[in-house]
Amino acid sequence: MSERVPIIQMRDISKSFGGVHALDGVQMQVYAGEVHALLGENGAGKSTLIKTMTGVYQPDSGEIYLHGELVRFSGPRDAQQRGIGAIYQEPSLFPDLDIAENILAGRQPLRNGRIDWRAMYHEARELLQQLGVRLDPRTKARNLSVAQQQTVEIARALSLNAKLLIMDEPTSSLTLTEVEELFRIIRQLREADTAIIFISHRLEELFAVADRVTILRDGRYVSTREMSGVQTENLIQMMVGRQIDELFPKQDAAIGDTLLEVTDLTVNGKFEDVSFSLRSGEILGLAGLIGAGRTDVARSLFGIQPAQSGTIKVNGKAVTIRSPQQAMNLGLGFVPEDRQHHGLVLPMSIADNITLPILPRYATAGWLRAGDAKQDAATAAQKLEVKSAGMAQKAKELSGGNQQKVVLAKWLETGPRILILDEPTRGIDVGTKAAVHQLMSDLANQGVAILMISSELPEILGMSDRILVMREGHITGEFARAAATQEKLMAAATASVTAVAIA
Repeated sequence: MSERVPIIQMRDISKSFGGVHALDGVQMQVYAGEVHALLGENGAGKSTLIKTMTGVYQPDSGEIYLHGELVRFSGPRDAQQRGIGAIYQEPSLFPDLDIAENILAGRQPLRNGRIDWRAMYHEARELLQQLGVRLDPRTKARNLSVAQQQTVEIARALSLNAKLLIMDEPTSSLTLTEVEELFRIIRQLREADTAIIFISHRLEELFAVADRVTILRDGRYVSTREMSGVQTENLIQMMVGRQIDELFPKQDAAIGDTLLEVTDLTVNGKFEDVSFSLRSGEILGLAGLIGAGRTDVARSLFGIQPAQSGTIKVNGKAVTIRSPQQAMNLGLGFVPEDRQHHGLVLPMSIADNITLPILPRYATAGWLRAGDAKQDAATAAQKLEVKSAGMAQKAKELSGGNQQKVVLAKWLETGPRILILDEPTRGIDVGTKAAVHQLMSDLANQGVAILMISSELPEILGMSDRILVMREGHITGEFARAAATQEKLMAAATASVTAVAIA
């Protein structure tokens, strides 16, 4: 491989923002026909490096070589025209345009000065067929699943003759079946000599699809290794700079009284007849495929999407929860799945986000005691080791892992007795995952009852005292920690009949 010229070579790339080094002497080489993983904690510099590759940022120093030639991208369009495409965690299609219009937006074939619709649909259909997918190019983008939208973006990149395709957390919102389909397409592209940079915090995915991996830490280059020659423990140690003894530090907590009891809870069209109980000190895992109704149950319990029938009991008393404020008054906290849209107010500071649910605590005669609020926010952030430039820093400027810590700090400040965590470690690095898991275990030891929704089966198995499984809006399985396996959970998540098995 060393005799070949890499498609792209990043040599001693450095980039700073306001005196803070985002990248410091980073290097990376990617060859045709390889899947090259890019790994690092949140804030390690991965996004900055990708934005430098795609022309969004200009490096302060260092050199970029494309097919062996020194280049300097004037902007994203320049990089795109030179054969570099990127697919991000959130697809960026025009929802009211169809597939063909999205693939060829701005480059539609013309005939006599007008769009040649027949030629456009033919070209789009051929590109989709190259990827081995069956999609009608006349389908509106808003009617596509996330996985299908990503496929359209891949087709768009191919239509631009992309020789290097960057995939940034492409699997975070996909089902297991959709992940396998994406991997099939990736392998097909690799066989066609397309180079792929693959970013994911799920280490098992890297072993499944990547040929090599480059690790960054604190904006610096650490190492490039063949995936066949490394173990998970090696990757974690290189990435975080320390040994993580246990990714799932679940401690045995004293399980106490029932704090939450749900009976036949129903929201029409979302879920039906959901029943379960949750006790103090217990971590109750809620598993299932995307779309099974897990998040809808959480939103209903927190009053965002009130139940239409069924009963909820908190501390043994029947309650009606019609709003998040009512839920908070009853001692519930809710860390939502989408931290950027539902968990944080991104333009606001860290301090303002943390104290937002408890502002009345700092009000005196209608005036806000801003100093007290800021001090308490700083203490809360320090407990969770939020890395920031200070409490005045805007939430949007933080890495994903630190944003998640701010969301957790916000809800912990409310003093919840019942805490709902929806995908608490999605999109965050392994070091931060271990910290969040330790926090969950500590909270359980303090008597907090935790309902944890997760699509990652190792997390469900590693952190739960008891596990529920949902499918198509129904509870289809219940397992004690000792009896649960990935195979049993997947069987309950995909079974066509209810198969509750408690052991």
